Amino acid sequence: MVNLYSKKFTKNDLLKKIGDISQIARVRHFELLDGNEKGVEVAQIHTGSGLIFDILLGRGMDISYAGYKGIPLSWRSATGDVAASYFEPEEFGWLRNFHGGLLNTCGLTYAGAPCEDEGKKLGLHGRISNTPAKNIYIDGEWQDENYILFVKGKIKETSVFGENICLTREISVKTGESRLFLYDRVENLGYSDIEHMILYHINIGFPIIDEGSVLVSPTEEVIPRDEEAKIGKEDYYKFTLPIHGFKEKVYYHKMKPDQKGNVCAAIINKKFNNGEGLGVYVKYSIKELPYFIEWKMMNEGTYVVGMEPSNCLVEGRNKERKEKRLKFLKPGEIKEYHLEIGVIEGKTQLSAFK
Repeated sequence: MVNLYSKKFTKNDLLKKIGDISQIARVRHFELLDGNEKGVEVAQIHTGSGLIFDILLGRGMDISYAGYKGIPLSWRSATGDVAASYFEPEEFGWLRNFHGGLLNTCGLTYAGAPCEDEGKKLGLHGRISNTPAKNIYIDGEWQDENYILFVKGKIKETSVFGENICLTREISVKTGESRLFLYDRVENLGYSDIEHMILYHINIGFPIIDEGSVLVSPTEEVIPRDEEAKIGKEDYYKFTLPIHGFKEKVYYHKMKPDQKGNVCAAIINKKFNNGEGLGVYVKYSIKELPYFIEWKMMNEGTYVVGMEPSNCLVEGRNKERKEKRLKFLKPGEIKEYHLEIGVIEGKTQLSAFK
């Protein structure tokens, strides 16, 4: 059944009250036209609960703007949704296209800091988020008593004499719900073993990030990435007002999964809306994504916290190789990744999550 406006509706009862399902929930396909965003295709999903988000088909099917009942959930950088043709892969050029957003995928063959690995110069965070999708399929359908909206597509990372990897992505929602499901299938279409790094950069911003906001997670151990992160390590989960000149702090979390092998982590502002509270959570499989990285950035303008499930750390592919963490895909091998991202609203839901 469809849960809407604090009521449950059968398919038949709901359809009697509307002219078309798009009156309640819909997915719209359009193209950006202004400036360096021109040509970026977007699929915008309205779930009917107040959750709305933009999937950038022209940018690796990542999610840029996301909001709930008019409230922004994710941090948006000053770059905007820059077209993939402006991508600068060298060194830190990736940052010129980093829109922030609810999801920015890093990978597929390298992620993390720029480095030189086995004679190859690699930039920041990989190419996949700056590659347009192909074979796009956008639709909605009734599945029993639930109406499902979905966007599917394929993104390839390929090179002559190099890798040939295909990411098949599906993002779906149930009408009336305030969460989305992401399913990624990564396949090595080539004939050689190939490096495989993937990181899901989930970027939460104001007003969920504000003075007194916290990270709630089943953390067993926190390891600072560097000397900067050691400063104030004990407050890794606490967030402040913007601080002039703040330097980013990155923490590696050792998480305790539940009995099904899943990890849930959330950023929560319990003071929001006169104490009613609001948060965003991510749920993922620790078997698929064994690492969780926290990007804490309290600077003015760059006021954001990243929750980042991954299969790697972020100090460069050369270090992953040296320390024997680097993953590979054999010819024909497939890896699957499942994430759930959603909204936590009100005292009851916040208490239940904790």
